[in-house]
Amino acid sequence: MSGVANDDRIKSKAARLHQIEQVLYNTPRGLRAIELADYCGVDRRTIYRDLISLHEIGVPVWEDRGRFGIDRAAYVSTIRLTLNEAISLFFAARLLAHHSDEHNPHVVSTLDKLSAALPDQTISSHLAQVANLIRTRPLRSTYVQALEVLTRAWADRRLVRLRYRAANRETTERVVAPYFLEVSRSEPAAYVIGFDRLRAALRTFKIERIEQAELLEESYDIPSDFDPYVHLASSWGIIDDAAVEVRLRFSSSVAARVRESVWHHSQHLRDLDDGGCELTMTIGGIREIRSWILSWGAEVEVLAPIELRNEVADHAARMLAMYHQA
Repeated sequence: MSGVANDDRIKSKAARLHQIEQVLYNTPRGLRAIELADYCGVDRRTIYRDLISLHEIGVPVWEDRGRFGIDRAAYVSTIRLTLNEAISLFFAARLLAHHSDEHNPHVVSTLDKLSAALPDQTISSHLAQVANLIRTRPLRSTYVQALEVLTRAWADRRLVRLRYRAANRETTERVVAPYFLEVSRSEPAAYVIGFDRLRAALRTFKIERIEQAELLEESYDIPSDFDPYVHLASSWGIIDDAAVEVRLRFSSSVAARVRESVWHHSQHLRDLDDGGCELTMTIGGIREIRSWILSWGAEVEVLAPIELRNEVADHAARMLAMYHQA
């Protein structure tokens, strides 16, 4: 019986250490020992011993004026994957390689660690090749520094000061509360969505256009009614303008390809008598979808809205004029 009781104590302590590790990691300002004791249902002496145990197994615990926390910058998480989970991770890495047009050392380091940790040599070797592929791309330190600051600001709920260059080349200084980091599905670009004090509104900033980022001490809270997935639900990529219904007619030569994929969660497909199909979607604005429509060339016709139809027609007319000149 004593052996069973001892096993239970070991399991209990292991569960409690995991519990303490999680709550400290997710409390950037740290907690006092009495708060941890109340949270875990034990006395403070047990908590002090647990904190020593966490430190001994490599968890970077800090202490400052009676508060305890975890150094997120030095923290290393562990994870175990099945073979099928590992191949899912490989797919994500391949998408990351397609998306990354520059050398991000954090991406490379992540892939190197995953490659070294996975037991399956086939998957691990390909992950290593993906890391090497990204490693050969140009390193833009300004982008990496901005992403590091935004990541820390988002994780710790701290404001960040940005020097931002807009698409029209105008440069402004912004103080932003990051609500969400997102990547575009249509271009190799990353964005931060957050409350912008300059405009006193929610704004989206392309991280590649941030010339300087500074982490501030002032904290913020993300509104409870902000859901990034709801916010981006109608967008084609990253921009969420007023919702508009887009109707496209595809020719019979590409209709099968169109039917193979779900292009937007709102889509509705209707087969046409000539073998083609009509695709209807309700999306957040038309700015981002135009280039995707143009990629289908003459195999697609914009039926609605009229402003998008006119934009595509104007673009096609300018292309025709350019090639006639040649």
